[in-house]
Amino acid sequence: MPIIKAYERRFPTCPQMPIVLDCEIIEDNVFDNGARRDTKRRCKIAVEAPYLIKKIIGVDVVFFIQQNFLDMKTRTLNIEATNESFATRVEIFEKCRYYAHPENPDWTCFDQTATLDIKNFFGIEHSMEKMGMKQYTQTTLKGKEIIEFFVNELKQEGITHVDRWVDDATVTSTTAGTATNTTPPEKPPLCRDNSILDADYIAKYLGQLTPLQESKLVQLRKRFEHGTSEHPEPDYQTLLRFLRARDFSIDKATGMLQESLQWRKEQRIDSILGEYKTPVVVEKYFPGGWHHHDKDGRPLYILRLGTMDVKGLLKSVGEDELLKLTLHICEEGLRLMKDATKLFGKPVWNWCLLVDLDGLSMRHLWRPGVKALLRIIETVEKNYPETMGRVLIVRAPRVFPVLWTIVSTFIDENTRSKFLFFGGPDCMHAEDGIEQYIDTDKIPSFLGGSCNPSIPTVVETIPAKLYTRCFLGACHCTLIHEGGLVPKHLYKSESIEETNGAIQAHDHHGLYKAVDLKPGQLFELLIRNTDPKSVLTWDFEVLKNDTLFAVFHTEKEIEQSGNDDFSSVFDGPDFKEGTNYKKIEQSVKCRPKEGVQGSHEMASTGTYVLQWMCPPSCDGPAQLMYFHEILSSANYKGSMTSLQSGFSSNSLQSR
Repeated sequence: MPIIKAYERRFPTCPQMPIVLDCEIIEDNVFDNGARRDTKRRCKIAVEAPYLIKKIIGVDVVFFIQQNFLDMKTRTLNIEATNESFATRVEIFEKCRYYAHPENPDWTCFDQTATLDIKNFFGIEHSMEKMGMKQYTQTTLKGKEIIEFFVNELKQEGITHVDRWVDDATVTSTTAGTATNTTPPEKPPLCRDNSILDADYIAKYLGQLTPLQESKLVQLRKRFEHGTSEHPEPDYQTLLRFLRARDFSIDKATGMLQESLQWRKEQRIDSILGEYKTPVVVEKYFPGGWHHHDKDGRPLYILRLGTMDVKGLLKSVGEDELLKLTLHICEEGLRLMKDATKLFGKPVWNWCLLVDLDGLSMRHLWRPGVKALLRIIETVEKNYPETMGRVLIVRAPRVFPVLWTIVSTFIDENTRSKFLFFGGPDCMHAEDGIEQYIDTDKIPSFLGGSCNPSIPTVVETIPAKLYTRCFLGACHCTLIHEGGLVPKHLYKSESIEETNGAIQAHDHHGLYKAVDLKPGQLFELLIRNTDPKSVLTWDFEVLKNDTLFAVFHTEKEIEQSGNDDFSSVFDGPDFKEGTNYKKIEQSVKCRPKEGVQGSHEMASTGTYVLQWMCPPSCDGPAQLMYFHEILSSANYKGSMTSLQSGFSSNSLQSR
């Protein structure tokens, strides 16, 4: 019991408790062949009180009697302390206990109680009570620190283990008897694979935990220790994840885990790895897959979100199937984390996600898609807590701050803190780039690395073993599709069915609006702003012929009526550019099948004008679909000033 050896070193004095001036042993008795030892000490304590109080009580030191009762059989140490000085005026009684944890004998538990009864103390009872409580609080906080100090001191001296007490008479008797009596009882099994919950197991599979965290982990396990073949008890890794998600509150973690276990039973999650069949559309067009591991040993999942046809996948397989795909990925992640723990010989209890946003636009926030995304986020955070170790967001376009502002509100605060953003095209070699987190030979070629994780053609169903081989690094290519548009003939329906039977046909026409422009014709969208520091965002797709786009601002009142389609609201005699209106986004020429996304912080009130024009030189009309949104200053937490428009090549034409 190294804790006892460390405890004994604090006498007669220790530097962490300078108020203890001396401790004298006045009685020391050993009983039961060394099994029990009772020690009585008289301790001299400096009075920490204001000078006036010291003058009133007339002393600078007080004496306490401390009695230790050590029982080697039960592996307990009980400590009782009472005051000798002023015993007729004040009664102080403190009791501490060190004992072996009932579930894991390698753990030591500690509890402490104290009472203070001030009967009559020179008329300053209230002041003495406050000082007594303050002193007790300080002593309690230092107790753990002192024990840890002496435990580390023992380690530095090479003492990391102390043999447990054995009764010599019992050993002699056992030797003369059968050999089976010499075998110590087995430690409690950890889980179904008969792992043992001991210090080595904690270090290898769970990681560094404080004694309090370890104790709460075992207490939570007791609440789930009676599993069945249909509903097996969760292992310690699972219990620890749910505890971390609820700040080690046993009651909160219990409620969260009970709900998750019931959900797993209802949804047959324990069978998903063996039963799930990947839809052909997902195999061909879902741009995500497992790819080796990061530098910390976490399994690495790559998602090329910018090239993902959210609408096409949703219309082809449906929201439930995309959720099932996500759950299958999460279950694969749990399995790969266990594989990584065995491979690297250290705890790996979360995975790394790399999200490539090249090609991202506002169309990724198509409302049925957002609805599906929020359902997925909610389900994953409820049932797979603390599985996300790091999220690398690479090649984030200028429109991303807007998307992040909208989406991040639905992501747990602890998870949000794990996001790292890389906005430029060269996320590999930039200062503190992704080379800090992923080995260079594992970085995908589309990010500038030498590893090629993509496949340009249709693949057959991938056996589970192949994912594992790729993760362990035994092959040079992992199976991640490049995405692309899902052909319309694969759609199950042109509409997305909502709950309760309601149907919204061609939902993107509710989000995007279509405009046809003849050569020389203008279309202007007027936005009156009364909320300084709000953010105006836009996203449009040119379907046919070239289009010119610009953004203007004026604080002068605009009357739009009376203007024809070939003149601007600024063509009147009351407007002069540079005087009472200005161009805040320079004109850009947009070609067919180009998407343009942009944002502008509306620093002042007034009217903002989004202007599209079909050049007079065009040989035919231009067609475009546009969307705009305003983020209020109260809801937008980013920092953007006059972001220029960004381009993407995906088209709405086939959607």
